[in-house]
Amino acid sequence: MKRCWESGRLFILFAIMIASFIPAWAYADGPDYSVGLGFEFASGDYGTGIKTDSIYMPFTLAVMPTERLDFSLEIPFIYQSTSAVVAGQYMGMQQGQTTGTQSVMAAMSGSGPRTSASSGTVSNSQSGLGDMKLSAGYLLYSEEEFVPAIRPNFYVKLPTADKNKYLGTGAFDEGIAVELTKWFGDWFADGELGYAFQGKSTVLPVKDYLYYYAGGGYQLSEKLQPMLLLKGSTATVEGASALLEARLKVKYQLTKHTGIDGYLAKGIEKASPDYGMGLAVSYDF
Repeated sequence: MKRCWESGRLFILFAIMIASFIPAWAYADGPDYSVGLGFEFASGDYGTGIKTDSIYMPFTLAVMPTERLDFSLEIPFIYQSTSAVVAGQYMGMQQGQTTGTQSVMAAMSGSGPRTSASSGTVSNSQSGLGDMKLSAGYLLYSEEEFVPAIRPNFYVKLPTADKNKYLGTGAFDEGIAVELTKWFGDWFADGELGYAFQGKSTVLPVKDYLYYYAGGGYQLSEKLQPMLLLKGSTATVEGASALLEARLKVKYQLTKHTGIDGYLAKGIEKASPDYGMGLAVSYDF
């Protein structure tokens, strides 16, 4: 019954998305494409008392049928130094002003592993394919003098990671969010607020959660754009604490077709990594 509900929920999300985008497809002059490769590192104990280092390497393929509409598929490789936590993902680093992928760990009160790993196997490192993510966004309203640009977006996480290796929860997740962007000369403000629906997992007692980021930056030159932001969510697991971290992000347009994104992160809440960093390169066709 639960599985049927999840499938129905997935279908409804995609049906709404396709129905909303049909007019844009009809007037598309032709699609543009983008590919990207990222490398991200995070470290922390996430409230478990067991330090875990994780590496997240996403390959992203994006298609932009119009200036307003974009679709993307993210295929990640994950490494984590212990089995005490479960790694997941939020957003693709190559997508607009989004803040980069982030390992989402389950941190609950008390210490010790949060997975079903035994004391004899919790120190085992794990690696492999992560959960793939399908995303779509649409620029619903272009920015005007007193109104920000409004961009709703959706994602579906596919359970392609091996849950027995604690690289994923083994369930479908979906999320819906709205991104707002506003420029004030060379300064800009950017933020997003969304809600994620997590499928039932046998690995962790996951729960639905609210996620967000908010920040601002400055266009230093035609190619260089730094920004500061806060990124977080409500608890993603029953009994867990919220996630919150601060990020310094820099975007550099190396050539007409090649862009580089990088960030440094510092965790604020215990469910977030103590620190993290990331670098991604994208190429537009």
